[in-house]
Amino acid sequence: MTTQAAVTLKRINEMRMISVVKRFPGVLAVDHVDFDVRSGEIHALLGENGAGKSTLMKMLYGLYQPDEGSVLLDGAPARVRSPHDAIQSGIGMVHQHFMLVPSLTVAENVALGVKSSRGWRLDLKTVSSRLRQLSEQYRLKVDPDVPIWQLAVGEQQRVEILRALYKGAALLILDEPTAVLTPGEVDELFGVLRQMKTDGIATIFITHKLHEVLAITDRVTVLRDGRRVDTIPTRDATRARLAEMMVGRPVVLEYQRGKAQLHAEHLRLKDVRALNERGEQGLKGVSLSVHGGEIVGIAGVSGNGQRELAQVITGLRPTQSGMIQVNGRDVTGKPATFVHNLGVAYIPEERMVDGAIKEFTCAENFILQDHAASPFARGGMLMNYGAVDHACREAIQRYEIKTPGPDTPLKNLSGGNIQKLILARELSRKPGLLIAAQPTRGVDIRATEYIHLRLLDERARGTAVLLISEDLDEIMALSDRIAVMYEGRIIGVVSREGATVRQIGAMMAGAVLESENV
Repeated sequence: MTTQAAVTLKRINEMRMISVVKRFPGVLAVDHVDFDVRSGEIHALLGENGAGKSTLMKMLYGLYQPDEGSVLLDGAPARVRSPHDAIQSGIGMVHQHFMLVPSLTVAENVALGVKSSRGWRLDLKTVSSRLRQLSEQYRLKVDPDVPIWQLAVGEQQRVEILRALYKGAALLILDEPTAVLTPGEVDELFGVLRQMKTDGIATIFITHKLHEVLAITDRVTVLRDGRRVDTIPTRDATRARLAEMMVGRPVVLEYQRGKAQLHAEHLRLKDVRALNERGEQGLKGVSLSVHGGEIVGIAGVSGNGQRELAQVITGLRPTQSGMIQVNGRDVTGKPATFVHNLGVAYIPEERMVDGAIKEFTCAENFILQDHAASPFARGGMLMNYGAVDHACREAIQRYEIKTPGPDTPLKNLSGGNIQKLILARELSRKPGLLIAAQPTRGVDIRATEYIHLRLLDERARGTAVLLISEDLDEIMALSDRIAVMYEGRIIGVVSREGATVRQIGAMMAGAVLESENV
């Protein structure tokens, strides 16, 4: 484990990356980028997927080596050949997907890979004592003796930050740190970052949430296509300006939705219960309705039953009890094909697991569910390749999918374009009910804008849309009503008009508030 001296805060007054280049086969991922961060500063790093953010930070943390350029710490060249070198230099990183061992305690996870003050013997008392000091100093309340698997997601993130601070990080890289947090937990994290700033720690904040950049950072650097667009003081930034810097053109950030024009009820759930993958109760008596012409958003932190909800509606998960109706017909326990044929479209959470086959071509993925139906097949046996090609080309053009053509393997497309193809396939059938689960997860701001506009088009067409998303900004921007899931239950349904982030955030954390009729 570690000695008290080993955790003394290192001081980095300035870190500079000068004309840094990183090449991969056929790709110039980072193209002569300059970037710097100073002591006591929170510096945002923005950019679309593939802009070079992660590659740039992986070079700083020693996971990649730059092909050209240099890294300076307080004016001196830094040789960061591994994460160990980075830590020794005072650079820490909290990854979006936590690097913790669930079966070990907080103290044991922090102690991993750190030299003990007692030689080969563990010194968890010293580790725990120091962790309690850091917890109190930064208001990161965590019990050092609790196993990781017993902690909530927000608490696990605190452990990652504490581990970096314990090891003496004077520069901390945070990769999408708010992606899995409730609004209340985000506020707590920002309080921690402000305290770290006061203590002189430099923070690099990677995110796609523009309002968070404006709320917590001092400067913003935007990357596009591997190059640095600009670095500006946050006080001079707006959401519109940052989005335009990222994309290269103005981006729609707020939508004119108008009042929902409700049609017939397309979906009704009554006291639905279902098990999750672990055989535990994933849904605990869910009741909900969705009408044509409205978007009902399902908000909640990951793992609170959203995945199970989407799957029981679409026939991909058995229902223990309760009732599910689609267009007035009972589909409880019916197979996915039965539900599909009733006009239900599904954009799945895991697009490469449940939504597409990467080895297939774009055309093959486009007809994945309807390959045996007219006009794609004759008599259910012979493929009508001309109809397949024509329909896929039309979808590629209409949905602005960047691909050489229908015969391109899906694995050659970006995440955003794969999601557009799935969207095109599902909407081409003109569904009465659309289940959209995390429709913009992992896609860039350009594709997000496009997908949002298509969902609003479906609303205007009279489609009933159930939007399941962990992105509260997305829920607030698109929904007419918002239902909040917590531990397998819907604990409240509120109208978007008048709903606040604080109210929804409290419900996401388990607070039961007065709600409307579901």
